[in-house]
Amino acid sequence: MSAAPEPPDAELAAGAVAGDERAFSRLMQRHKDGLYRFIRRYTGEADEAYDLLQESFTAAWGALNRYDQTRSFSTWLRRIALNKCRDWSRRRTVRRWLTRNEGLDSWTGQNLTAAGPSPEAVISDQEQLTRLDRAIANLPSGLKEPLILTALEGLSQDEAGKLLGLTAKAVEVRVYRARRALSEKLALQDL
Repeated sequence: MSAAPEPPDAELAAGAVAGDERAFSRLMQRHKDGLYRFIRRYTGEADEAYDLLQESFTAAWGALNRYDQTRSFSTWLRRIALNKCRDWSRRRTVRRWLTRNEGLDSWTGQNLTAAGPSPEAVISDQEQLTRLDRAIANLPSGLKEPLILTALEGLSQDEAGKLLGLTAKAVEVRVYRARRALSEKLALQDL
């Protein structure tokens, strides 16, 4: 006997609106990994990403009755997460200004483990990943958001444009500028 196919997001969302908390739990389980990766790439901070993931799901639960079931649930959820990331970024800017701390508040890299590479190679890779995460996190949001959505999340320029309220061409230009800015920042760090 085979397992029943998973219901589509729209069906689970409708169930959650009707009061079925298990339906919403299934939606969270289905989307948490991708949403975490998106938030992690935006913030560059693992701990902050977990907090923002929880905030995003809490906000989604509260706004579920406004979800348009004819549209993609993951896009709707990503939009909520993007707004939470923007709020986080504004709060962080204010905290920096108030404390006159120009560095990242706190940053912890991911533990990278692999069977093959030497410890030196792992450390080097981790350092490069840390540098890249920091450089992406420090991009202006107008460049960071299109880059993350297209290059890292795999959305098309058209999909990213719809999510951000931009044209596909504007997304293309911003991704180009973001990549150029990253190249310059990383090249300066190598000097």
